Amino acid sequence: MENISEELPLVAKKEAPVPPPLRCPPTTSYHQKGLFVNASTLRGYSCVRTSTRDLWDQLFEEGYRADVTISTDNGGSIYAHASVLGMASQVMKGMLKQAKGRGRRRSISIHGVPHDAVRVFIRLLYSSCCEKEEMEDYVLHLLVLSHVFVVPSLKQICIQQLEHGFLTSENVVDIFQLALLCDAPRLSHICHRMILKNFQEISITEGWKVMKKCHPALEKALMESLADEENMQRERTRRSNERKIYLQLYEAMEALVHICRDGCQTIGPHDKDFRDNQAPCNYSACKGLEMIVRHFASCKLRVPGGCIHCKRMWQLLELHSRLCVDSEACRVPLCRNFKERTKKQSKKDEIKWRILVKNILKTKSIGGSPFFSSAFCMSL
Repeated sequence: MENISEELPLVAKKEAPVPPPLRCPPTTSYHQKGLFVNASTLRGYSCVRTSTRDLWDQLFEEGYRADVTISTDNGGSIYAHASVLGMASQVMKGMLKQAKGRGRRRSISIHGVPHDAVRVFIRLLYSSCCEKEEMEDYVLHLLVLSHVFVVPSLKQICIQQLEHGFLTSENVVDIFQLALLCDAPRLSHICHRMILKNFQEISITEGWKVMKKCHPALEKALMESLADEENMQRERTRRSNERKIYLQLYEAMEALVHICRDGCQTIGPHDKDFRDNQAPCNYSACKGLEMIVRHFASCKLRVPGGCIHCKRMWQLLELHSRLCVDSEACRVPLCRNFKERTKKQSKKDEIKWRILVKNILKTKSIGGSPFFSSAFCMSL
């Protein structure tokens, strides 16, 4: 025991040997976890050696100790491994449990898609790799296979490929139907919007004619959506035109106050002289309003209903009175008179004017603080 205890310090003092330098650094690629398509990667992160991916590819290509035979159209066969297929897809795992075969090798069938598309699909289950040309050629078949066999990562890749640059007027109807069958709501929405936007062009394609014949209910639903879209567009146009009118009326009210208070061009308050060096007017509605004011001052038929131009001026004056918050100090003619007159109006007319005032001020307030801010508060 004593000899052992004496040797322990010597062992503790020994330094660990320095490892020799690596002659070839490991070919580890730091990439995003997911499918590798066109040498690009997806969400998540993992550290996987390039050689590892090549090994999985080689395992699939050579079929070493494969225990599953996949039968495809036209008598084609693909060899695979039950453990890989079962881990990649729960649907395939269930199929393999029920599969029959000789000895240890079992057999399953995948029909309805080209043999090469099935081969690309199985390869993706092994190494998450495929060639760019293969993805472009078989993306629709891969979407169907990934949906049927419940492979969400591959399904998402196919949807992204279809969304970015693959949709055309010729194939959008077919892809729209496929997106509905494969439960791809985002892709179906994009196709739906494209069909409505380019309906005239798409409605004469072969895809639309086939859909109309084979799926009349879907064609009817699209036509109803088109009618709803047109109604919504008309409603947006109507509201836009209304906003323009309300803004024009608001600008006219600002210009009216400006003319009566400061004077502009050739019109102004009687107690102020127009100056030759007066700065240019910044009110866009001022010029047109000056013409109406000059007409109103000289018209012989200045009674309401006698002249259309005078009638418009009476309406502008009344509208101003409803916006004005201080009739006592206001320089606009008849402002106080119209204030008194509004008290005698019918309830129906009063409601109409209130709605107009509210819409004008509400429209203007979208772009900033309204000119008649107090009137805006009173109208609410």
